[in-house]
Amino acid sequence: MSVRVDPRLLHADVQIVAPPLQRACEDRTFGLPWGLHAAYFGMFLAYLGIMGLGFPHPQMILPMAIFAFFTAAFYVVPMLWATMQPAHQSKAMTFGELMSRGIDVETGHSSGGAVVAQVLVLPVLILLWGVAAVTIAALV
Repeated sequence: MSVRVDPRLLHADVQIVAPPLQRACEDRTFGLPWGLHAAYFGMFLAYLGIMGLGFPHPQMILPMAIFAFFTAAFYVVPMLWATMQPAHQSKAMTFGELMSRGIDVETGHSSGGAVVAQVLVLPVLILLWGVAAVTIAALV
């Protein structure tokens, strides 16, 4: 149940505080090299290409175009967000830096190889699933 609160009591508790010293999102690079992002995106597009070539039908042109458009949008919008104004000093690490230093995550430190495996395991499995589906359909 709700209770009516006197507005004068609410205004009596108002405190003026200083704004935060830094913005909530200073690093918009996601901390990973651009090549890893490109591989992730490329595998999804390769899956769509395999499915489009494996199941060619005139009625699938529009759905495949929509899938490709949304896949590209899911990649391009974050890329644009990472490069938009105001200008920032953060730069994405290179692939060599990732492999030598690794990256800190919520559960601790991960090596570069572990990061690459964690990022690319889903797109690789989806790509292999598409290859298997097209292969099974071709053999049947």
